[in-house]
Amino acid sequence: MNTVTDYVNPDLVPKVTLASGDKIPAVGLGTFGSDNYTADVIAEAVKQAVRGGYRHIDCAAVYGNEKEIGDALKELFAEGVVKREDLWITSKVWNDKHDDVEGACRESLSKLGLDYLDLYLVHWPFPNYHAPKVSVESRDPNAKPYIHEDYMKVWRAMEGLKDAGLVRNIGTSNMTRPKMELLLRDCRIKPVCNEMELHPHFQQPELKKYMEDNGIAVIGFCPIGSPNRPERDKTPEDTVPIEDPVICEIARRHGVHPAIICIKWAVQNGQIPIPFSVKPAKFMSNLRAAVEDPLTAEEMAAIKAIDKNCRFIKGQVFMWKTARSWHDLWDEDGIIRQ
Repeated sequence: MNTVTDYVNPDLVPKVTLASGDKIPAVGLGTFGSDNYTADVIAEAVKQAVRGGYRHIDCAAVYGNEKEIGDALKELFAEGVVKREDLWITSKVWNDKHDDVEGACRESLSKLGLDYLDLYLVHWPFPNYHAPKVSVESRDPNAKPYIHEDYMKVWRAMEGLKDAGLVRNIGTSNMTRPKMELLLRDCRIKPVCNEMELHPHFQQPELKKYMEDNGIAVIGFCPIGSPNRPERDKTPEDTVPIEDPVICEIARRHGVHPAIICIKWAVQNGQIPIPFSVKPAKFMSNLRAAVEDPLTAEEMAAIKAIDKNCRFIKGQVFMWKTARSWHDLWDEDGIIRQ
């Protein structure tokens, strides 16, 4: 991997103020790449990204690279590149640890070499996922639907982590409005963030507005449409945001790759994108997109008009035996199905 030569002043990167008062950098480096890259390659990208000005790293236990990322962070701290308080580190509890949230959190902290996490998320609202690779038509006999009483046990444990000082903030990921309405009704500590798929072809304006109206910031994964996502997640009807004529024309005017336009749109739309790349030229361009050459109001409006409601991460690996299709996971008709 080439050493990063670019640098973006972290102080220039916009920040989003959460309901807790903490400020999260508006662009983060995603680390989900286990299908295509080894943990060492991703950890090296983290190290180089921090040297280049990144201060927000999005991790998860299931990505299988937290130990290597922790080694990279240890090196950065030892060399004085950054201090712990300079970084925003997120991790997530995986589905098979819903009955031991504290243990999962402590394991992530140990691997990352940290005393606390800035943000800890419930990765998915579905428990006991075992099948690693299934198609959009498969069924995992071990999969279970969302059951609110069980989810609240997980959330109570998340609240306990914040009480104990192991995490500064708690949040959710891949939550729908019906599920979030129940959580907000019954929680003691509200989630400060919801991580969700967001890109120009899947803008989710109603859900995004609902989250923001309730003081919940939105972190957007797949901000450029995840063209390198696993084959198991691809279906014939999928579209490609970075090939959209509107995006390409705006990119031509700005003299940048279409992916950069997607990042600019996300930041200016109030999202917190977490694009993934192990290539310095790409991940530094993603960070620079947040601080230079903003899109015009007309360009933002043009992108708003190309929403295709095209979900790329369908979640099919969580389909229980009686689910009609992956659409049931997302409560698209406003009903939580079991």
